[in-house]
Amino acid sequence: MNLWAISDLHLSHQANRQALKSIERRPQDWLILAGDIADTPSQLAEAFEILRRRFAQLIWVPGNHELWTPDSPTAASAARGESRYREIVALARSFGVLTPEDAFPIWPGSEHPIVIAPLFTLYDYSFRPEGVSGAGVVEWAAGDGVISADETLLHSTPFADRVAWCAARVATTAARLAAIPPDYGTVLVNHYPLEREHVLLPRIPRYAPWCGTMLTAGWHRRFRAVAVVYGHLHIRRSFEHENVQFHEVSLGYPQQWDQRAPLDSYLRAIL
Repeated sequence: MNLWAISDLHLSHQANRQALKSIERRPQDWLILAGDIADTPSQLAEAFEILRRRFAQLIWVPGNHELWTPDSPTAASAARGESRYREIVALARSFGVLTPEDAFPIWPGSEHPIVIAPLFTLYDYSFRPEGVSGAGVVEWAAGDGVISADETLLHSTPFADRVAWCAARVATTAARLAAIPPDYGTVLVNHYPLEREHVLLPRIPRYAPWCGTMLTAGWHRRFRAVAVVYGHLHIRRSFEHENVQFHEVSLGYPQQWDQRAPLDSYLRAIL
């Protein structure tokens, strides 16, 4: 059996939705979905419905896109912030998908116990240059034409802001990870990179503040990771850092992947 991973399917795009339908069945294997699968609950449900029939187990973490709630009269009653997150967690569970709110599963394909830990840590703008303040980071990024849609679509209710929500998520998540038995390895799964130095964005470097938090630095060492899986950057790569395998597993927007290739070729083998 194998553990596969992919992220950033962005099913709001027709080419990506069509490609998803062609994915092969792997009835013994597990699949990690590392966020930004869809923009709406209905698109996310479609992905879960298709993929749960082709893999033995799905594991999902939210990206920023899943948490978006548009500001419009028709969306006035839509869940926002933490309520939105809980809503899509419930949706995932209804399809048997494991989420950051569930007990961490133990990977059955290894003699040495390995826990797969889906995480939701958000970001707090701390991936910014030393001379830029938190209060001025959005304006600083805009000075180079970088404007994140999160600033209008990703709400933090009931927290004061996304910084506070991030701090709460990190504290809760770190406590859960610390409770894993010390002789267990882990696969850490997050939508955002855990390390600032892994945020490589040559075309839009000022987007880094929306890509994670310094509060997760060193988690791969602290929590005995054998692998770390993330997405968000739309720059696929696998590399070793401090004897740990790191995998950025994005598919991306239609122009960012070869539509002549099967979607299966973009699945990354983790274990």
